[in-house]
Amino acid sequence: MSSNSAPPPMLRPTGVHHVAVIASDYARSRRFYTEVLGLQVVHEHYRAERQSYKLDLQLPDGTQVELFSFPEPPARPSYPEACGLRHLALRVADMAASVAALAAHGVAVEPVRTDPFTGALFTFFADPDGLPIELVEPA
Repeated sequence: MSSNSAPPPMLRPTGVHHVAVIASDYARSRRFYTEVLGLQVVHEHYRAERQSYKLDLQLPDGTQVELFSFPEPPARPSYPEACGLRHLALRVADMAASVAALAAHGVAVEPVRTDPFTGALFTFFADPDGLPIELVEPA
C-alpha cells in the first residue's frame, strides 16, 4: 500500500439493533424483563430442536433484547469483569423513579453515582442470573 492511497472505508453502524441474553430459568427471566423492566414482547418462539426459547423484546427506541434459554448454560466466568461484553446499559428519563420502581419489585440497586466526565447519573443492578444492568440518566 503506497503512502498516498486512501484508507479503506470505515464501518458506520447507525445504532444498536439488539443485545442477546441467555437465561438459566426462562420463566423467571421472562417475568423480570417484561414485568420489572417493562420491555415489550415482539416475538416468542420455542425451538424444540434446540430445547430453547427465543423471546424478542423491544425498548421504546426500537432497540431489542433477545432472551434465550438453553439446557444447562454455563455460568458467567466472573462478575462483572469477565472478558467480553460487560453489561447492558438502559437509558432512563428519571433515575429516582426508576430506582424506586426496581425497589418496589425487590431488586437491589447500587447507590446512584454521577459520571465525573459526562455528568450523567448511573447505577447498577442485576438480572435474575446476575447479568449486570446499568441505568443511565444523561445529564
